[in-house]
Amino acid sequence: MEYIEKKVKSLIIKHNTTDPIKLAESLGIVVVHEDLGNTLGFYSKHFRFKFIHLNEKLGKEKLEFVCAHELGHAILHPDSNTPFLKKNTLFSTDKIEMEANIFAMNLLFKEKDLNSQLTIELALNKYGIPQKLLSKFF
Repeated sequence: MEYIEKKVKSLIIKHNTTDPIKLAESLGIVVVHEDLGNTLGFYSKHFRFKFIHLNEKLGKEKLEFVCAHELGHAILHPDSNTPFLKKNTLFSTDKIEMEANIFAMNLLFKEKDLNSQLTIELALNKYGIPQKLLSKFF
């Protein structure tokens, strides 16, 4: 999914950050920290305003990945309401979720050196990233 990698690179260069919260705010996306129960986070769009909702109980690393994932939805699927699609339609959201995960991994890891200090496996565990993404990303 080379187009996702190119999109992430251009955003990093333009906004001079890989921090998903700073990047979202720079793009005019409102980031809201709230009690979401068991939900990690979600993206929504109301009228022309974009929102990333993050569970306030998440640790720093998990929060970073969830925000980067939801930012992927905001950038790649701005008009898709994935919670609605999952609940109310037969539409498979697998591709949309995979693209958001790939976006997040490119944002968080492509520009960073994953050397002996932080192995890929440790990074996946630290950020709570699904193991099946490993083959899609590297």
